[in-house]
Amino acid sequence: MGLNDTPSANRVHIGFFGRRNAGKSSVVNAVTGQELAVVSDIKGTTTDPVYKAMELLPMGPVMIIDTPGFDDTGALGELRVKKTKQVLNKTDVAVLVADATEGLHDCDRDLLRLFKEKEIPYLIVWNKSDLLSAHVKPDAHSLSISALQKAGIEALKEKIAKLAVVSDSKLQIVGDLIHPSDFVVLVVPIDKAAPKGRLILPQQQTIRDILEANATAVVVKEFQLRETLRSLGKQPSLVITDSQVFAKAAADTPPDIPLTSFSILMARYKGFLETAVRGAAAIDKLKDGDRVLIAEGCTHHRQCDDIGSVKLPRWLKNYTGKQLNISLVSGTEFPENPGDYALIIHCGGCMLNEREVRWRMKCAQDENVPITNYGIAIAYMQGILKRSLAVFPHLLAILEDGAPC
Repeated sequence: MGLNDTPSANRVHIGFFGRRNAGKSSVVNAVTGQELAVVSDIKGTTTDPVYKAMELLPMGPVMIIDTPGFDDTGALGELRVKKTKQVLNKTDVAVLVADATEGLHDCDRDLLRLFKEKEIPYLIVWNKSDLLSAHVKPDAHSLSISALQKAGIEALKEKIAKLAVVSDSKLQIVGDLIHPSDFVVLVVPIDKAAPKGRLILPQQQTIRDILEANATAVVVKEFQLRETLRSLGKQPSLVITDSQVFAKAAADTPPDIPLTSFSILMARYKGFLETAVRGAAAIDKLKDGDRVLIAEGCTHHRQCDDIGSVKLPRWLKNYTGKQLNISLVSGTEFPENPGDYALIIHCGGCMLNEREVRWRMKCAQDENVPITNYGIAIAYMQGILKRSLAVFPHLLAILEDGAPC
């Protein structure tokens, strides 16, 4: 991915939902102007959610999601319905596609109930309206279209755009912490776990944010940090490190230079930081037999020393000295009712949009389960959390209330 591409997590997610054969895929194709989804008269043609990142006027960068029919049946059908429910957790705008010749069915009403429960802005689209002598009168939540005749599609896009809530405040990863002409040193280990030929998304986004602040980004490997700081000729305003080499970066960075991690910055960017800081204190309360969930927002090929499946479990057991039952989930497989866990440690969430991060936090909070993230948990266990949060003074009081770092 190039630095100028909009990451999927930063796109407005527009989900299309409804019964089988209501015409969801036809509506998606009409809205996107592409043959994105397979269209057929056979019920259940869409068997898995289909994602398409694109530019959609008048909104700009969006993620279009075509979902399986919500009335699917049988063992496979139940799995497809489960996948559709998971899509709801990341949906910014929901479009319920209903057959205008049949009206709403029970599963349509179930979807509307879920939209309201999850506080998702929604729109009912009466498809196949060309088969009616009189269209359903449009209102704030509905309109009539014909995907076949491409009628009402522009009005549909306009309505979706009005429902899409885009924050007026420009979210920044690090730009508000630095000034023009500042130096920022980024510590980026290149090992077996690093993707070939590219940097991981938080590193890309942070570099872009630094450049947009008219500051200078200096990128080094972990073993180059000490010498780089000596030879810069100017003290950097901040050092940002990958969490996996937190301890070494802390040892090589003089105390008068602020230090934090990509993971901590991403937690703030996703609105997760304060919750994650509070959750870290639960590490000291873990007991033998406690269940800990390590959750990742994406799926990737795991290397022999993978952080989620290998390093974090090892660090946890060494730090606590307890016999813990540690589970790992990735991608969309996050439990809605995680009450059996004593602690959840989440990744930085760079591949998740803000709505899904909030939903995962809420799942944990509803069950009174502490939740933190990789970088904060690692800094806590290595005794450098207080230093790594010094750039956010308002959070230091939380540490004094319970965290010993």
